[in-house]
Amino acid sequence: MPTLYYAVGACSLAPHIALEWIGEPYEAVKVHFGSEELRAVNPAGAVPTFQEDDGWILTQAGAILDYLAQKHPEAGLAGGLDLRSRAEAHRWSAFFTSDFHAAFWPIFLPYRYTADKGDAARAAVVEAGHSLVAKQLAVLDSHLEGREYMLDGGRSFVDAYSFPMLRWAIKLLPGALEEYPNVQSLLDRLAADPAVQKVLARENGG
Repeated sequence: MPTLYYAVGACSLAPHIALEWIGEPYEAVKVHFGSEELRAVNPAGAVPTFQEDDGWILTQAGAILDYLAQKHPEAGLAGGLDLRSRAEAHRWSAFFTSDFHAAFWPIFLPYRYTADKGDAARAAVVEAGHSLVAKQLAVLDSHLEGREYMLDGGRSFVDAYSFPMLRWAIKLLPGALEEYPNVQSLLDRLAADPAVQKVLARENGG
């Protein structure tokens, strides 16, 4: 059975949601970053890690999400099959992989971004991270104007990718999403999805 190795609070939540949307049997295994159990399938000790039923391993959230969307076209998660639709899906997947995800690192790990070990220096790094996240949220809010989901083809793997990061933003950003009503609407729409609620209950209760 296909298996997803995930950690609570991580971006592995995205393929966990996608698998639930697809509706085919799979196993979800909760792990800790760097654990021996995780390193046995992914030497990097990172999540998400996806293992197919034949033992093939795939890592990186964007790659896993795209693979699942292509493997299960009947689920309609690819955002469209024509050339430009696929390009848009890859564009926004790359946005979440790089621009948006990376903006959080100064908040999560400020010590990586300054040689000064003082509290003031690290607080300044976190503040800079807040500005970076806000910049990307503005891009998202503009894109989502008049849209229900990220792509023209309806709900897609890109929306699943957005969800964990939007949850980070609402938790970590001063003012949460008050200045980004379109982003807030997307987050609310996804949070109300029964499959998303099922995954959250599993992760939080596991």
